[in-house]
Amino acid sequence: MPPQPTETMNLKGIVAALLSALLMGTIGVFSKITGLSAETITFFRLFFGAGFMLLYLVACRQTGRIRQWPTWPVLINGTMLSGFIIFYVQAMNLTTMANAIMLVYLAPLTASIYAHFFLGERLNRASVLLIAAALFGFAMMMEFRIDFSSGSNHFAGICLAALASCCYAAFILINRTIKAHVHVYSRTFYQLLIGALVMLPFLIASPPAISTTNWLWLTGTGLFPGFLAILCAVVALSTLPAATFGTLAYFEPIAVIAFGWLIFNETLTPLQIAGCLLILGSGVIKTWLSARPAATRTCPAALDTAGDSSDTGRR
Repeated sequence: MPPQPTETMNLKGIVAALLSALLMGTIGVFSKITGLSAETITFFRLFFGAGFMLLYLVACRQTGRIRQWPTWPVLINGTMLSGFIIFYVQAMNLTTMANAIMLVYLAPLTASIYAHFFLGERLNRASVLLIAAALFGFAMMMEFRIDFSSGSNHFAGICLAALASCCYAAFILINRTIKAHVHVYSRTFYQLLIGALVMLPFLIASPPAISTTNWLWLTGTGLFPGFLAILCAVVALSTLPAATFGTLAYFEPIAVIAFGWLIFNETLTPLQIAGCLLILGSGVIKTWLSARPAATRTCPAALDTAGDSSDTGRR
C-alpha cells in the first residue's frame, strides 16, 4: 500500500481531532442526565468503549489487531487516560471547577512545549501565538474566574488538578511516540481496556444502583465519549504534531458550553461568546497553516521535474 500524501494525512488528523473534541464534550451531557457518580460514569465510559471497539473489530474482521502485543507505552497510556479523568473529577470536589479546568487545560500547551524540545516538533512563532490565543479564549470562556482561597482541601484540589493536567499531557505525548507498527485500533482498544481496569476498584468499593434507563445512557456514554472520542483522538495523534492537536483540543470546552446552551438552556455571556470565537479562529488558522507546508513542499519538486523534462527535450 503506497504511503498517504502528507496533505491527506493532515486533513484526516484534523477532522479526527475536531470530532474527538466534539465527542469528548458530550460526557457532561451524559453525566448530568444520569446523575451517577463520576467514578461510575468513567468506568462504563471506558469499559463499554472497549466493548464497542471489540465489536467494531469483529464486524471488520480485524480482531487480529488486538492479538498483537500492544507495547508498554500503550498500556501505560491507558493508566494516563484513567488518571486524567479521576484526578480531574476529584480536583473539582476539593477546589473550584474553574481552578480545576484552567489547570487541566494547560496540558495541550505543556505537551506542545515538551514536543518542541524533546520530540523534534519545532514550534514556530505562529504556533506559539495560536496556542496562546486558544488558551486565552478558554480563559475568557471561564470569565477569568480563579479562586486563590486558602485551606487544605483547596490546596489538595490544586495538586490533583495539576496531576490531571500531567496525565492529559502524557496521554498526548505518549500517543505521539507509539511505534508505527502498532495499529490505531490496537492502541485504542488497550487504552480503553486498561483505563477501565484501573477504575474498577473504585466501582467495587462503592457499587452504584443503576436504573434500566441509566443503563441505556451508560451505553451511549461508552459509544460517544468513549469508543468514538478516544478512537478519533488516537487517530489524530498518530498523524498530527502535538501543537496542532493541542490547539484543536480547545474545541472541547466550546462543545461543552454549546451542549449546555442547546440542551439545558444554560446562558452565555458576551465574554464567553467572544472566547468561543477566539478559539474557533485560532483553530481555523492553525488548520490552514498545518496544511500549507505540505503544499509548498511539493511545489519545488514539481518545478524540478518540469525543469528536468525541459532540459531533456533540449538535448
